[in-house]
Amino acid sequence: MLRLETRVRARALQILYAWDVGGRRPLHAVAERLYDIHRGREREWERGEILAQAVADHAAELDSRIVDDLARWRLERVGINERNILRLAAHEILTSDLPVAVIISEALRLARWFAGAKSPPLINGVLDPLARRLGRA
Repeated sequence: MLRLETRVRARALQILYAWDVGGRRPLHAVAERLYDIHRGREREWERGEILAQAVADHAAELDSRIVDDLARWRLERVGINERNILRLAAHEILTSDLPVAVIISEALRLARWFAGAKSPPLINGVLDPLARRLGRA
């Protein structure tokens, strides 16, 4: 069984994906729609929405921090799930007291689940230098 925090991050990522592809409508409306589709585990969804809202509120700032470590890539060329995983992890690196290794490990798990086999190296290749640059590594 997965830890609650892992499930919350997965819910936040699902909300961020729907928000991003849906034209960035108000995030609460997006989350409400997902609640209706996926009944149960309200605590996960509620905490996921709080986390997703924090990421969405600071998406531009997070993007500007991420882009420095993309090495020859434009953020627009990165897949939606990868971009949101990077935002989510960058937010946690900036605001959380969790060990960076835990944050990156969780981001890599999300990448394997939601973004495919080629995504973990990209995610790790951005988050590790970001954490070092922010003095968290």
